[in-house]
Amino acid sequence: MILSAEQSKALLALLSDRFKKHISRHAGLDWASVQARLEAYPAKLWSLYEMERSGGEPDVVAYDAVSGAYVFYDCSSESPMGRRSLCYDQVALTARKANQPLGSALGMAEAMGIELLDEEQYRALQTLGQFDRKTSSWIKTPPKIRQLGGALFADRRYDTVFIYHNRASSYYASRGFRGALIV
Repeated sequence: MILSAEQSKALLALLSDRFKKHISRHAGLDWASVQARLEAYPAKLWSLYEMERSGGEPDVVAYDAVSGAYVFYDCSSESPMGRRSLCYDQVALTARKANQPLGSALGMAEAMGIELLDEEQYRALQTLGQFDRKTSSWIKTPPKIRQLGGALFADRRYDTVFIYHNRASSYYASRGFRGALIV
């Protein structure tokens, strides 16, 4: 999907303001280069719009000099409000016969054109600030754990990042997911 010119302009202004406000997340990078890259990939702007619309507060966290790509993560202080109360994936959603949530983290991420953070990415995010101090976030789960019915989630408590497990079909009002987008 492609945003209208007006939506693109508003989103770029919002992202620019956030970029300037949180310069420590992307030291050494300049907004003009990020904006040029975003304008070259308008479909990615739609994914960033969806990240923002659902409460994720996307921001640049890395640059790949080889490909010229910028990496955005959800940088909201807590797991994005518009992406909570979801089980892990479609298999878990289908298996849950009673009290089904409205969707799954992997399904919503795919619809938005983003990926769930994996454990390494989640830990890297936590070096940029303190996130998920009251909430938790589903993270990419290794296939072996998922095949056994489990899924991983993470949070920050006691100034420490914790990685936990739960049934993939579980869902909680305080658990959502954080995404990554490469542009």
